[in-house]
Amino acid sequence: MVREGQDESEAFAAEVCWHYYVNGMTQAEVAKLLDTTRLRVNQAIQRAKSLGMVKVRIESPFVARIELQDRLRQDLGIKRAIVAPARRDVYDYHGAVGAALAALVAERLRSRAWRMIGVSWGMTLEAAIQKLPQLANPDVEIVSMLGGTMQGASFNSFSIASGFAAQLGASYSLLAAPIFLSEGVDRDIFLSQEIFADHFAKFEALDAAILTASDISPRSYLVANGLPKEFPAAAITGAGAIGDVLGRFLDEEGQTIAHPLDRRTIGVDLDVVERTPEKILAAAGPHKVDIIRAAARRGLIDTLITDDVTAELLVDAAEGRQTRRPPAEQRAG
Repeated sequence: MVREGQDESEAFAAEVCWHYYVNGMTQAEVAKLLDTTRLRVNQAIQRAKSLGMVKVRIESPFVARIELQDRLRQDLGIKRAIVAPARRDVYDYHGAVGAALAALVAERLRSRAWRMIGVSWGMTLEAAIQKLPQLANPDVEIVSMLGGTMQGASFNSFSIASGFAAQLGASYSLLAAPIFLSEGVDRDIFLSQEIFADHFAKFEALDAAILTASDISPRSYLVANGLPKEFPAAAITGAGAIGDVLGRFLDEEGQTIAHPLDRRTIGVDLDVVERTPEKILAAAGPHKVDIIRAAARRGLIDTLITDDVTAELLVDAAEGRQTRRPPAEQRAG
């Protein structure tokens, strides 16, 4: 037994921690054994932690991923990071992220956290739709946040909004417009139609925005197939762009580039997206590292969903280390 007055000593703290951590006793049981109070036992445990006497080691294959998520959160200045394990021998930067996004969406809807959800477009969101369970949410509305293209039918903004709605048992609203207006069309006059005013008003009422991002390369469907012919990719990069979010091309600091194409883009303004209560960016691939960082700097990410390949590259970039070699399929691309 330890005499009264010794309970602040390291010897007492060590004895308390041995019974608590090694013998698996409760604080109440330790207090009874040592003839002291539960409060003093708790204080001894806290003191031991502050002195570094107690070191917790968790042996689990999941620890590395949890650490990676925490480093990402800190490096990017975001609230949460979800890192999905990717298959590295046959690397697919849509599947794992899509599955993780589907799990998050289902979780949020089961908790009734969202009623109006804005969605972007792309193959990552298409992959998420394929992984979603069939739910019933008649009071939820899916809102497309940008115009669409005539090609890429399965993953353009029209199909993504309706696809999410079908799986979630929700209603949906489409922004029935092209993503880029034709040359000579006045954007303000075009958007003055009542149907667009009603749709754009919904952007201000979103509970969540589900976003994607892409670089400026042939990997980007928008760059490869959606840009107006008079604006080749070289013109966009020449203006300082490194990628896009919602068809808005950003520089490395996350600012929208000063380019005529921006005035022809039909979709939600990024300033409105910044004010959305919950912003989820789902994106992966070594080619998306820079645009993910730019989106974080712009304040477009509360939760990042990515894969471990991309997460490692993001952490390397933030900490100034030499970039690791990405999977062979991406290096070839």
